[in-house]
Amino acid sequence: MLAHQRGAELGAKATNIAAECGIEGIEFGLRIRHGRTVAHVVWSRMAYAPSDRKFYDADSHIMELPRFLIDYADADIAAELQPVSYHTSIVTDDEVETLVAQGGHTPQHVEAQIAMGDQLIAQSKEIQALGAFDREERTTAMDMLGFAKQLVFATHSVKPIFHPSDTMSTRLRYGATRAHNRAMSEFCAEDDRLMGVGVVPFNDIDEAIVELDWALEAGLEAIWVPHGLVGGRSPGHVDLYPFWARLAEAGVPFVLHVGGAPLQLDPGWGNTGRPPARDWMGGGENVRSKDFAVMHHGPETFVSMMVLDGVFEKFPSLRGAAVELGAGWVPALLTRLDMLIRTWSRVDVYLAELERTATETLRAQMGFTPFVFEDIGGLVDQTHDDLYLFSSDYPHTEGGRDPIGRFESSLGDRSEAVRDAFYSDNFLKLWPDARVA
Repeated sequence: MLAHQRGAELGAKATNIAAECGIEGIEFGLRIRHGRTVAHVVWSRMAYAPSDRKFYDADSHIMELPRFLIDYADADIAAELQPVSYHTSIVTDDEVETLVAQGGHTPQHVEAQIAMGDQLIAQSKEIQALGAFDREERTTAMDMLGFAKQLVFATHSVKPIFHPSDTMSTRLRYGATRAHNRAMSEFCAEDDRLMGVGVVPFNDIDEAIVELDWALEAGLEAIWVPHGLVGGRSPGHVDLYPFWARLAEAGVPFVLHVGGAPLQLDPGWGNTGRPPARDWMGGGENVRSKDFAVMHHGPETFVSMMVLDGVFEKFPSLRGAAVELGAGWVPALLTRLDMLIRTWSRVDVYLAELERTATETLRAQMGFTPFVFEDIGGLVDQTHDDLYLFSSDYPHTEGGRDPIGRFESSLGDRSEAVRDAFYSDNFLKLWPDARVA
C-alpha cells in the first residue's frame, strides 16, 4: 500500500513538472512492478495519426531482450536456447546490457519519450523506443501513435525458428516456437489494440499443426510462416491442407514477413573484386542493396505457388498478407500469373481446374505492405486499390520518420475511397473482427 501511495505522489509530481515545462495533456502515474518503479501515462494530447480516419497498422515490432525465448521456454529446453543477440544489428551490445542491468527503461527515459508527443514515431527508434519491449509502455505508445490496431511481430527471436538448417532438432525448433508464441501472446494480452503475431515453421507438419492450434487458442491473431522452401515441399503440398484449413476455419490470416527466409544473398554475388560498400546500417544481418534487389523473389514465389497449386481456391476463406517485403513487385506478379494461367491451363490439368484469375484471387484473399519509399499511388494506378496495406514498422528505423506523411505525398490527389482502402478497409478485409467504432 505504501509503495502504491508513494507511486501516486511521484506521479502527481511528474505531472506538475511536465506542465511547468509546457508538456500539457498528460498525467503520470508511477507504480511498483517486479520490484521497480514503472511509469504509467494517461494521454490526451494530439496523437501522431490524424483523428479524421482510422489507421490500422499492418506492421510493428517488439525488440526482444536477451532472455525473451529462454524465460518463456519449457524447463526441459530453456538451458539449450541461446539468448537473443543484437551484436550484428544497429542496436549495440552495450545498450542491451545496460537495459538488462537497470531492469528496462528508466522512468526518466520514459518521461523523455513521452515528451516527444506526436513526434514519437520520428524520434523513438529501436530498443530505446517507448514500448519496444515493455507492454505497459507500449500501451502509452499506442495512445501517442493513435493507431486503431497494430500487428505486432518479433524482431530477432525468430532466427532459430526459421533457420533453414536441417541439423536443428525438431524438439528444439518447436520448443523455441512455443516460447516465442507464449511471449507474444502475453505481450499483447492486456491491450486489445495490439494484435500478436505467432510463428509456425513447416519443418515438421504434425508439429506445425500442434503449434498452430496452441497459438490460435492463445489468441494470436496472425500466423507468420516461412516463405522459403522447407522440407522440399511447396506450400500447396497436400500434407499442408490441414494447416490451411485450420487457419481458414479460425479466420486467422497467415503472414509472410522479412526474416521468414534468409535475408542475405550468397556472398558470392557480392564478390566483384572491389572492396565492399558500407551499407546504411553499417553491416550485419540487415538488408543490403543487392539483397533488396531480389528480396521479393521468396515471397513472390510463395504467393505464386499458393495460387498455382489452387490453395486459395480450395480454401476460399483463407486470408494472407506479405508484410515488410515491399509491394513494387505486385503489378508484375498479377500480370505474369494471369498470363501463365491463361496459357498453361491448356496443358496443365491443375491450372485448368482454377475458376478465377490470379488477380481475382489475390484481390480477394491477400494484402501487401509497400515500403514507405515506394510509390503507393502509382501501384494503385497500375493495379487495384484493394491490394495494399498501411504499415508503420514502429519502432524500426526503416519505417521512416513520418510514414503517413510519405504515403500521403505518394497518394496525392487520389480519392478518399482510395485512402480509406489503404489505411483501413484492406486491413479489415483480412481481419474483419479488428474493426473499432
